[in-house]
Formats: sequence, structure tokens, C-alpha cells
Amino acid sequence: MKYQVEVVVECPIEEFVKKFDNMSNMKHWQRGLKSYEFLSGNPGEIGSKTKLIYNMGKRQMELIETITKKQLPNEFHATYDTKGMHNVQENFFKETQNGHTKWISKSEFIPTKFIYRLMTLLMPGAFKKQSKQYMMDFKRFAEDGVSVTEN
Repeated sequence: MKYQVEVVVECPIEEFVKKFDNMSNMKHWQRGLKSYEFLSGNPGEIGSKTKLIYNMGKRQMELIETITKKQLPNEFHATYDTKGMHNVQENFFKETQNGHTKWISKSEFIPTKFIYRLMTLLMPGAFKKQSKQYMMDFKRFAEDGVSVTEN
């Protein structure tokens, strides 16, 4: 399953990238993120792997992020793997005419277990909605300093 979502963030691309490329900021715009741990490589560089742990309702989800391309301020691509699902994400950042940042995110979810295959077939909108929610939360964080953390 593939889809694309985009949002314009009202801040210059340099400021956008500075906030986006800071792992300690993720808690402010990725709802449910409880922790992250570097597993291998140089943190934030191509080939590095990071374990991300999220609380999603009453269940916990563990993802392994692998950075596959990083050409900031224009692109950041990574894969995310969890039990039953492989996600390829390509993020593109473009400066708009009025000095803001357009974020285009292309996602592909590849189920590796039958139950997840059913989820992508029966509930494709839920995946897109979640992606858009993260982007809107980042927008609020970057523009207004609003965090999704409960603290």
C-alpha cells in the first residue's frame, strides 16, 4: 500500500530541518513515543539503526528505523520495521515562494504477516491518517512550540 501526504509548515527550511533532525524533539511531535535507543552506526547518519518504542493505546509497538538517505535540507528517507510490517518512507522538503517549508511524505507499507495484509486492505485510511497526524503535530511544534507530550 502506497500513499502520499503533505503539509506546509510556516517556518524557513533551515529552522524546519533543525527541529526535524533533532531526535530529542521527536517526543514533541510523535504521539506515543516513549523511548529511542541507538543500535548501530553513527546516530542520524545513513545506515544507522535506532529502536523506537511507542505506546499505542493499550499496546506497545517497537520499530527499528534505518536511515537510507539523508540529504538535508531536501530529503530524509528511512525504513521502519516491526513484527509483521515493513515501511519505506521518503520525505522531501521544499522551500515555498513565501519562505515556508513544504513537507511531502511518501509512504509504502509492505505487510509481512497475513493479519497486517488484511489491515492494509481493510483500513488503508488509518495509515494515512496517522502519517498526517504526525505531520500536523510537527507543524504545531515547529510553528508554535506546541508539544504532544502530556508533561
